[in-house]
Order: sequence, then C-alpha cells, then structure tokens
Amino acid sequence: MNPLYTVAEIRTIESAAAATLPPGALMQRAGQAGANAALDLLPFSTAHARVLVLAGPGDNGGDALEAAAHLSFTGAQVTLIHIAPDGAAATSPERQAALQRARSSDARFREADDANLAGTDWNLVVDGLFGIGLKRPISGALRGLVDAVNRLRCSVLALDVPSGLDADTGRVVGPDGVAIHATHTITFIGNKPGLHTCDGRDYAGLVDIARLEIDAAHFAPAALHLNDVKFFARQLRARRHNSHKGSYGNVAVIGGARGMSGAPILAARTAINSGAGRVYTLFVEEPLAADPGQPELMCRAAQDFDLGQATLVIGPGLGASAAAKELLLKAIASGSPLLADADALNLLADDAGLQTALAQRAAPTVLTPHPLEAARLLGTDIGAVQADRLAAARTLAARLQSVVALKGSGTVIAAPDGAAVINTTGNPALATAGTGDVLAGLCGALLAQNWPHWEAVLGAVWLHGMAADVLVTEGCGPIGLTAGELIPAIRTALNRLVQHQAR
Repeated sequence: MNPLYTVAEIRTIESAAAATLPPGALMQRAGQAGANAALDLLPFSTAHARVLVLAGPGDNGGDALEAAAHLSFTGAQVTLIHIAPDGAAATSPERQAALQRARSSDARFREADDANLAGTDWNLVVDGLFGIGLKRPISGALRGLVDAVNRLRCSVLALDVPSGLDADTGRVVGPDGVAIHATHTITFIGNKPGLHTCDGRDYAGLVDIARLEIDAAHFAPAALHLNDVKFFARQLRARRHNSHKGSYGNVAVIGGARGMSGAPILAARTAINSGAGRVYTLFVEEPLAADPGQPELMCRAAQDFDLGQATLVIGPGLGASAAAKELLLKAIASGSPLLADADALNLLADDAGLQTALAQRAAPTVLTPHPLEAARLLGTDIGAVQADRLAAARTLAARLQSVVALKGSGTVIAAPDGAAVINTTGNPALATAGTGDVLAGLCGALLAQNWPHWEAVLGAVWLHGMAADVLVTEGCGPIGLTAGELIPAIRTALNRLVQHQAR
C-alpha cells in the first residue's frame, strides 16, 4: 500500500539486510538497478549514447560507480566525474571495489572541477553525488557542478534521491542550498517522503523504487504512506435506487463576512456537486437572497441556524469579528462533524481556550490549514513548518485531536495517533484563490455522506488534486485555472470512481 520510510528506517532495513548478504551485495544491486533505469531512458541502441555519471565521495557515489561500469559494458559512451573522499574521510571497502570496477571499464574519468559541460550533447546524466546522508548544503566547486547540470537539456536520473534534497522532509538542504533537478529518480530499498512533498516533487521527477531484493521480513509496518484510492475505496458505493435527499446528509458552510461571500459559495457549490443531499450557505453578516449560479443552495443567517442538524464547514470568508468567533465557539460545542478552514483556523490560533475546546470534541474534527495557517496554530513561522511538513502536521493532529490536511505540494494528512499520508495528485493549477474553499466543501460533502473522517480527508484531497490533473491534461491549466472550474471536474471524477468500484 505505497509505504514510505524515513532515513532512519531505511538505515535499519539496510543494516539488517547487509548482515545476511556478502559484502558489497547491496551496492552492486543498487548499481545494477541504476544502470537498468538509465537504459530505459536511453535510445534503443546505446552504442552512441552519451552518459555523464556523477559519483560522489560516499556510498551513493559507489552506487554511481557500479552503474557507470554496467552502462559502459552495454556500449554506452560513459563519462565519469569522480569526487574522491577527502583525506579525513574513510571510504568503505564496497565503494573502493566499485571504483576499481569502474576504472576497469571503458568509462572515461573527467576532472570534477571541469564544469563546462554544455559543449557535449548528453543523452543522460546519472546523479550519484550525495544520497540520503547529506546534512550540509552543497557548496564550492560541487555547487557549480550542480548548477551546470541543471542547465543541461537532457534527462537526469537521480540515484536514491536527487543530490541536495533532504529525503525525510523534501526541503533542499540549507537556506540557500542547491539540488539536482532530476527528471527521474530510482530510489533504493524503500520510498522516501521527501521525494513527494515540499520541494521533492519539483526535484525528484518520476520516482521508481528498487527494493534490491531485500527480504520482506526486514521491513517493519510503515506509519507513513502515499495516498491511494485503496485507502478510501470502501466508501465508494453506488447509490441505492430507493433513496432520497435525506439519505445523503446536510452540509452547512459558515462564512460570508462582508466582501468575502465568494468563499462560502465556492465551498457550498462544491458540496452540492459532490453528493450532499442538502447544502446551506450560512452568512455571518447579511445573507444573500439566493445564489443565482446554484439556486439549489439555501442561504441563511448563520445566527438563526441550528448547528446540530448538519455537517459543519466553518471558515471560508468568515472574518475575525466577535460574531465570527461566537459562531466558531458554537460549532465546536455542537455534536456535528466539523471541518475548520481559513479564518476559523486563524481564530483558533489566537485563542487557547478555543483550541482546548476543539481538542476535547467527541465528534469528528478536520482541519485544513495551508502552511501559514499551520504556523500560526503552532506558534512558529512558515519556514519552520515547511522545513518539516510531516512533523508539523503530526504535531497539530495530536495537539488538537483532529485529522489535519496540511495543504501544499504533497499535501500531508495526519491523524492524532501519528499515522500520516502524503498525497500524490494535484499540480500548480491549485495555486490560486478559492481552491482551498473547494477542498473544504468537498470534504464536508463526504463527511455528510457518512464517510469516516480519515477516509473523507484522504478521498477529498485525492479527488481535488485529480480534478486539477485532468483539467491540465485537457489544456485548461495550470496557468489561469480558476477554483470554480474544479467543481464539475470533481463531480465527474467522483462518479467515475464509484462506477469503477462497482464493477
């Protein structure tokens, strides 16, 4: 089910497996897997393929040396930039053996300080400079080498992780660091979270996994996974013919301060188009008479509504008035499923008492912050949140006893018990106003249809991103896609999933 492993977990698996194998076996397998992945990216005939291999000073460099030797034996024209360990650093016997194999091949060694690479029409670059152990920013001549590779117009295959990328967090190492922009990554032993969130999706490209023939017994159950339809497939049930609007729940979207009525309208329109039986748009100030674009919505004054009769989505366009805070307090005190977004999160961040009340709720509770909202709730800054998105989401989930969806590239969904999932769908088309309101309305609709809140968040985040992906493939983005365009695409995606599950 698409498990993800931290660097510490990978080290444990690797150590246990290595103890049962001949010395150097895992490095040799990694090199062969890297070479195989490289061959898939080269022309059918490798006789004239020009491959640049970067081999760093550690064991990731050893993987690259093994891959270079294998590629050379296929007939590819391999140029190898080898970064030897400095005098104070010890090199492993496995890496030393890999170096000898590379020197015995036809690979041509080239000086590391020769960064003038643009003069060759490369078919592929294989990046084995630094692996999962990098702790310091890439600097000096190697920084220049990374910059030179990133200017090339060819495929780039990273071995394990793109050099310069933190395998746990997905951040480029260092405040002004650099990393290899890979088009493809072949990652070893197990998949890593940093390849799929924060900067990871920009730098890792398409990710494939080589388990290196390690026995499954060495893999402990993972607490972190990539999102997958399998996680919420049981909720994708065809509707009974003998049903009515009351069968599919009520959603009440609470927001709509003056000048911000568009946010709750977007959320409510999404909820009605995502299957909720009835949807109310509740306004903290003067309500609209109706939504001309979606007259099925019922527009009411929030203060006059019984919050116990619907799944509550509070925050879109809510504002920060005393009336808004009072509505949030009532929503928290209700026994209804609750999703808090946008201004509701900012009100929570400013009031420890509201946070305590939220954490004590018995009913399902979901929070959908973007990184700045998460930073406010955690009492920190956006840089700290983005530096470790997994930790931020897990901390919020545990502290507020809620399922948390920390939005962004590779949205992180975390539960209070520490379980976490990184979403795989979505693209930069979602980086526009209103898409968060759409996500909130979608999740509210699934909650109203009795999806458990963990599955509702997983399904909503996946569908939200998939709708954007489909629209982009159809030429509707990513530039200029608007939030409202997602709504019919979400409806289509949801119905297709249900139809597929019913087969």
